[in-house]
Amino acid sequence: MNIKEAREEICNTVRAYLLRDEGGRYLYPSVRQRPILLMGPPGVGKTAILEQAASRCGVGLVAYALTHHTRQSAIGLPHIEKRLFGGRELDVTEYTMSEIVAAVYDCMERSGKREGILFLDEINCVSETLAPTMLQLLQNKSFGSHKLPEGWVLVTAGNPPEYNRAVREFDVATLDRVRQIDIEPDCGVWLEYAWEHGVHGAIVSYLGIRPEHFYRVEEREDGRDFVTARGWEDLSELIRGYETLDVPFTAAVAAQYLRKDEIAKSFAAYYQLYRHYGTDYAIPALLSGELDAEARAAKAQMAGQGGFEERLTVVQLILDCLGAEFRRYARADRRTAALHQALSQLKGQWDGQAAPVTLEAFRVQREDSLRVKLQAGLLERPAQEAEAWVIDTLRRYELLLKRERLGGNAAGFDALRREFQKEVEGRGALASDLLARLERAFSFVLDSFGDGQELLLLVSGLTRSPLAAAFLSEHPCKAYLQYSEKLLFRRQERQLQEQCAELL
Repeated sequence: MNIKEAREEICNTVRAYLLRDEGGRYLYPSVRQRPILLMGPPGVGKTAILEQAASRCGVGLVAYALTHHTRQSAIGLPHIEKRLFGGRELDVTEYTMSEIVAAVYDCMERSGKREGILFLDEINCVSETLAPTMLQLLQNKSFGSHKLPEGWVLVTAGNPPEYNRAVREFDVATLDRVRQIDIEPDCGVWLEYAWEHGVHGAIVSYLGIRPEHFYRVEEREDGRDFVTARGWEDLSELIRGYETLDVPFTAAVAAQYLRKDEIAKSFAAYYQLYRHYGTDYAIPALLSGELDAEARAAKAQMAGQGGFEERLTVVQLILDCLGAEFRRYARADRRTAALHQALSQLKGQWDGQAAPVTLEAFRVQREDSLRVKLQAGLLERPAQEAEAWVIDTLRRYELLLKRERLGGNAAGFDALRREFQKEVEGRGALASDLLARLERAFSFVLDSFGDGQELLLLVSGLTRSPLAAAFLSEHPCKAYLQYSEKLLFRRQERQLQEQCAELL
């Protein structure tokens, strides 16, 4: 399965293992809770989906790479204790707590989460001395004499032997104690993630044209060629840094991340074209409506006369520009929703209270809560950013109330409500502006290329983006609805034709 399907399976498993009866007891017997074994090539995103799964399930997460551990750190260090046996005092070897189990308890203390996921990466690369301990862990959920706390689900990961020479083959006894999920690289699924998380448009565009370059691991006489999802995402960050500093991006730099010369050179060449087309077509000005009718018509004519690669790149430049606007709106929407939740909580603490909590004390409570969640790794980056913004906004509101000499009363909350309404209106203005940009995008593509494959690329690009889909579900775009329905009809028509052909 692909990485997205694997994430959903992990979430479903965690929820199933943590079901409780009316008395609060776990329904799923611990002995039957088979650990999940994610088996897939390196750099495909196994660690990232564990962070997402833990956040979605509202549980803690402790992650370890087992190649960094010895038998002593995994099961603890030995020490001598005195015990009475049959009236005789004897020396007995005990062990200190496992470093890994101790980290789980530490996470529980810091986060307040009594349930969680223990993720052990590279489990099939452990040393020979640690291998028996791993079998014990998979079978009994314990390291030596220290058992994993109840409510913690074990997820492991490893690379198949063809990707890692240090891999130890699992025997049947081990495999019979895990749920193995085999993960395959999927360019389409990764592009959804890339668009949502702001991976550089040149990478998204390039892989949309050449999906076969997304993931490669090939043997050579003198080593290996490899290109991974991790490499593309890390390269995206470097490109943005180079662009900010106005540093040239070359094939030699690309080859440091894309370890196959053919792909590195191909992408570096495409990147130069992408930058060139970005300058020629001035997509941000086109979508914002800054270009006059004559300039817009000239660019539409230039696009229509372009070759296959240029036409697809122009559409991808439009999608990239729209993607930045969708992310901007989603950020504003998260902030507004988080602020609404905070103010609702504040109102509950102010209503009917003779001595309501001060806004400053309320803000400090949220700061402390955010600090704990960050230390425990319980928040994904968008949620972190939204909560940090809420805290800064509450600090600004404090100054407002002090300036107006208002406190935790009806007049004070009315002032906060008015300020909040400004945020709502700002979000509405962003939505209206984004709808106008969408209409201009469709108009330009139709004027340039008609309703051919370029329009299909625009519609499908918007459809596969979770942020675009969320926005369009709340703010219908006339052009998108019109052409997505038309393309859906075409698709259904082709399917019927194929079915009829099979019957003949």
